[in-house]
Amino acid sequence: MKNSNVRNLVLIIGAAFFVSFLFSLSFTVVVNKEQKNAKVYAQSFSETSMYSDPSHQCFDAPDKSSYVAIGDGEIYRMGVLDCAEKYYLDSVAYEPVYTPWIYFGKKSYTLSECQDSELKLGLDLQGGMNVTLEISMKDILLALSGKNQNSTFNQALYIASEKQKESQSDYLELFENAFQELNKNAENKTSLLAIFGTKDLREKILEQGETDADVMSVVRAEVEGAVDRAFLVLRARIDKFGVAQPSIQKETGNTGRIVVELPGVKDVERVEKLLKSTAILEFWETYDNTELFEYLQKANLALNEKYQFSENDNQNQPSVNNQDDELGDLLLDEDTSTDTLGTNSNILFDILQPQIFADPNNGSVLLGQGPVIGSSLVKDTAKVNDYIQSVEFKNAFPAEFKYLEFLWTAKPVDEKKERVQLIAIKSNYTDEAKLSGNVIADATQERDQYGNPQINMRMDRTGARKWQNITKENIGKSVAVVLDDFVYSFPTVQAEISGGNSVISGDFTLEEAQDLANILKAGKLPAPARIIRSEIVGPSLGAEAIQSGYKSFLIALAFILLYMIFYYMHAGLASNVALLVNMFFIFGALSGLGGVLTLPGIAGIVLTIGMSVDANVLIYERIREELYQGKGLALAIRDGYSQAYSSIMDANLTTLLTGVVLFYFGSGPIKGFATTLIIGILTSLFCAIFITRLIFESRLNSKRKVSFSNFITHNAFKNLSIGFLNTRKRYYVLSAVIIALGLTSLFTRGLNQGVDFKGGRSYVVRFEEPVKTNEVRNILGESFVSDNNVQNFPEVKTFGTDKQVKITTSYMMNEDDADNIVRGKLDTALVTLNNSYEVMYTQLVGPTIADDIKKSAVYSILFSLILIFLYILIRFKKWQYSLGAVVAVFHDVIILLSIFSIFYGMMPFSLEIDQAFIAAILTVIGYSLNDTVVVFDRIREYIAIKPGNRMDVINNALNSTLSRTINTSLTTFFVLLVIFIFGGEMVRGFMFAIMIGVVVGTYSSLFIASPIMYDTTTRFMDKK
Repeated sequence: MKNSNVRNLVLIIGAAFFVSFLFSLSFTVVVNKEQKNAKVYAQSFSETSMYSDPSHQCFDAPDKSSYVAIGDGEIYRMGVLDCAEKYYLDSVAYEPVYTPWIYFGKKSYTLSECQDSELKLGLDLQGGMNVTLEISMKDILLALSGKNQNSTFNQALYIASEKQKESQSDYLELFENAFQELNKNAENKTSLLAIFGTKDLREKILEQGETDADVMSVVRAEVEGAVDRAFLVLRARIDKFGVAQPSIQKETGNTGRIVVELPGVKDVERVEKLLKSTAILEFWETYDNTELFEYLQKANLALNEKYQFSENDNQNQPSVNNQDDELGDLLLDEDTSTDTLGTNSNILFDILQPQIFADPNNGSVLLGQGPVIGSSLVKDTAKVNDYIQSVEFKNAFPAEFKYLEFLWTAKPVDEKKERVQLIAIKSNYTDEAKLSGNVIADATQERDQYGNPQINMRMDRTGARKWQNITKENIGKSVAVVLDDFVYSFPTVQAEISGGNSVISGDFTLEEAQDLANILKAGKLPAPARIIRSEIVGPSLGAEAIQSGYKSFLIALAFILLYMIFYYMHAGLASNVALLVNMFFIFGALSGLGGVLTLPGIAGIVLTIGMSVDANVLIYERIREELYQGKGLALAIRDGYSQAYSSIMDANLTTLLTGVVLFYFGSGPIKGFATTLIIGILTSLFCAIFITRLIFESRLNSKRKVSFSNFITHNAFKNLSIGFLNTRKRYYVLSAVIIALGLTSLFTRGLNQGVDFKGGRSYVVRFEEPVKTNEVRNILGESFVSDNNVQNFPEVKTFGTDKQVKITTSYMMNEDDADNIVRGKLDTALVTLNNSYEVMYTQLVGPTIADDIKKSAVYSILFSLILIFLYILIRFKKWQYSLGAVVAVFHDVIILLSIFSIFYGMMPFSLEIDQAFIAAILTVIGYSLNDTVVVFDRIREYIAIKPGNRMDVINNALNSTLSRTINTSLTTFFVLLVIFIFGGEMVRGFMFAIMIGVVVGTYSSLFIASPIMYDTTTRFMDKK
């Protein structure tokens, strides 16, 4: 470093990074601590006390089977423990659990906020479900046309649906082209205006124009709105499902696809029903709080009597929550009319704050008007629900209220967003609302005269008539707008409303009003969602993945640390410090950026460990060269860093480009791999260049020794004179023979395509005892083969041990809602083996999305090659360098494909071609270029400063980089080998591909890229 100012700047930046990443990771520590507390809480109750104490039942359990009950056996009791953990975490979700020191005690975070900011684990590390849903574009267009029966229109829809199975084009584009083609040849021509010019759309279309292009412009906007509404409905449902840290995203483009990720979810069938069912919008009449409060008091007393003898004190009863309001005083004040509630315990009113207020003039109690009967903390709503369903509560109300029901509001009402309101609904003997959402013709978000957001809604003729009757009968009362059993609004009817137009106003933000307008329109379009891709990871597999991932990470890290100390001595210690800081930075950056840590992500981190030493190796080898020339230590260090910068930047930028391409085109775990790779490259650059330099300068300033080798490694790779170019034709022939064999295999055997590329269902099943794949295959064949169609015959392969198999089938792939049928047939067949089993992993990829994956895979590879060619051309200013690098990359990719083609079925692990394999190819491209660019950089340097025969100069340059090439390749290969051995079966094929790539990439940078660059340059110069 040139001066102390630069050193101080680096220290400041490093310190800022450290504090920032430490703060990001602190949330993960807090969440882990609370999760341990939840386990302690669950274990602290004996079976007897858990069953006998109603206040500790799992009110938030997802289904009745998880509730506590006596005598249900061991399996049931385990469900209770899980439920108790959830109960504890829910109870503290909105409680302050963390006050960061960085805020000096002035700001606290709730557990829910900490969970939002923690380092999240992917599905493969904790189990869960990833689903891609496709909203039916055909049904949306049918709905927009008013289910028009025009033959040309319906035939165009059919053609578009069929073409979409094999095309990557937009569905609306396919429909428009099909319609125009059919209409051109039809006897009775029609226009899109005649199809879509319904009462609801005609005005919008005419504002745009009357041509087919104008109509499609409006239709596209409506379709996008329909997908947006489906997205909002799904998001609302998922948020209410209770899954920690769910993720829901729309795919880019007009695909109608929505990706949902639910980590930790176990009830897969329920989730699928939740995602695919239609949203239920209803309008309910309500009761007034003034009608009900008297009976609520009686219900509270009845519940008090029920529970007062169960315990001698109130230690297990909910505490009175009277902070921030005067409710507690009202309930316990002997001078008010509420003294009948009792002063010892209010089992209901302790957690449900009644809608009563103190009169500011005389202190008397005033009852709130409207359908709100009270409010409760979100964490207590399930407990309130349980009390409401009790016999004691229901008996407190007279017969005239036999159809009384209660629903919670969808939005919290307080600033802290902790309390929701309970609304009294007037049901009926049919339990059906007088008006449902299918009558909504349109709903838009607008502003009232004061500028406040509101929702204007318009109903169809039937809805308008019903709405007029409802409003006529409920003047001065409220009508609740309910979506999926949650109340979004309960406006007071001021007058009879005719014409079907109405306004919903409330305490909305602009975004909330828009969302509610979209939700109100959700019932208008029948747009069913179909699951076209899903991935389900069992919790057992997730736990094993965490263990294997951590094990491989620690072993690889230990090897690198020991090897660097052995080879570079003191310098190795400095690089180890930089490497450990780099690991901290990677995890901190992942947490701070909201990234997700997946098993491929851990693989990316471990690969980064191997590659991050490359920068240090480049620097140290340069410093050693300077020392061999007789320079002093301080000067050698300065010149070594200066000389290495160019190679380091070129090598890392090319790898970074492939990481960016992988991130852009990849999805799910592959994107996780790319994320960690990109972060690792950026942080390793900072750590390798600046942190090690600071350590060296510190040692030099304190007159301490700095060594870069020991007596074993001092002269390693010195004075080499290997004639790489002299024997280049031999290597051309060797590579040509390998590629010829590979291409023969590729054209005859092909590749073992996974479900990612051919579509289908895949299951990883683990048995208690060893099984034979032929036996499993034959048993499944009886269930999965229909009409003697051999293509449906399932493929069964050993997956890891002889107790584990991977089953792939295309049975019923074109049928909707066939998941449960196929899984049922799978279970029915496997049971006949009389061998206990567990389905560890499930994957579904529809044929349409499989084509999309193929397309993105090809694009990602081609795009990365073009980027790399251009970068090297700009950087080295000669097309011969670019050609040599790209030919070497093609050489590496073809050899990798050839090996996977020749050896699939022979190896004791999977060699499937899937998305992970594409990630491996791009990683190999990046690594191969890393090597090639470093070699080219030294060749360019030698050609500029060393006169003589060009072949000799290039050979000398290659020999001078051999130490760096061997060290980097050796460390990277060993790191990959560790993951291959200990990382688990799910990443074994992925790691094998990258291991082959490291070997082939090292070979090609020396024996293919450089010779091709030499030959093309020589011929070009001869011709010139």
